[in-house]
Amino acid sequence: MSNIHINKRLIYVTGLPRAGSTFLCQLLGHHPEIYSPGHSSPLCPSLNGLRHQLSDNEFLLSQLDVDFEKVYQRLLNAFRGFINGWFAESDSVWVVDKNRGWLNQLEMVYHLDPDCRMLVCVRELGQIYGSVEAQHQKTLLLDFPDHLANLSRYARADKLFGNEGVIGTPLKSIENLQDIDNSLQSRLYYVVFEHLMAEPVLVMREIYQWLNLPEAPFDPQQLEVKAHESDSYYRFKYQHKTYSSCQPPARHSIPQRIEEELKKNFAWFYQTFYPGI
Repeated sequence: MSNIHINKRLIYVTGLPRAGSTFLCQLLGHHPEIYSPGHSSPLCPSLNGLRHQLSDNEFLLSQLDVDFEKVYQRLLNAFRGFINGWFAESDSVWVVDKNRGWLNQLEMVYHLDPDCRMLVCVRELGQIYGSVEAQHQKTLLLDFPDHLANLSRYARADKLFGNEGVIGTPLKSIENLQDIDNSLQSRLYYVVFEHLMAEPVLVMREIYQWLNLPEAPFDPQQLEVKAHESDSYYRFKYQHKTYSSCQPPARHSIPQRIEEELKKNFAWFYQTFYPGI
């Protein structure tokens, strides 16, 4: 029985919100061997939905009862074929797919794509909160998708960093990634926002080395700008603008009580990524 393999080299871009994933995809797009659409992709939830639907299909389950190995190989072929079709428009071998949901799916990704490479964007948590809050102050007449506008700043931060929050959910996923075995850990590369913004050329050089790609020099003050993805989905609270030059953002001032609680509640994060803070 012929087995289907993924015919592209996927770079899965994921991580925390407001941590530079859009900018990272923009920079990846400057490499002549990489196809980087730059927008958040529905590929990850589509694969999850397919798995959920097929797992409830009684005809499939009955076939698995009869010949598990053959039918399970059909599943592998079908999932890989779906991924191949998703990127069929590009002749590039290397393609970028961006979605925060990949953080929870490393084991499935590795199962389907043993050559996977996942770039995980992180940023100091206080500055993520400060970025979200600053944008909210510019759009006060629009509510968040999860209806946080009527809350105090402290309560809003509590919701954002909760286990079901926009920041808290991927943050918990990153914490859980620390428990996986080394074979999977080697598939991850953490991109620290502050380092990326301060030294984009150096950071991209190191990423290309990790990907075993040749260096692709670029001028961080002359970047190609593509149409950014829609912001209405998040009610314009988490913008995805791209710029013609690297512009490190101004530091956000946040309430001391919130800053102290972030460092206390997420000490593992600071110890892992910001040990000097």
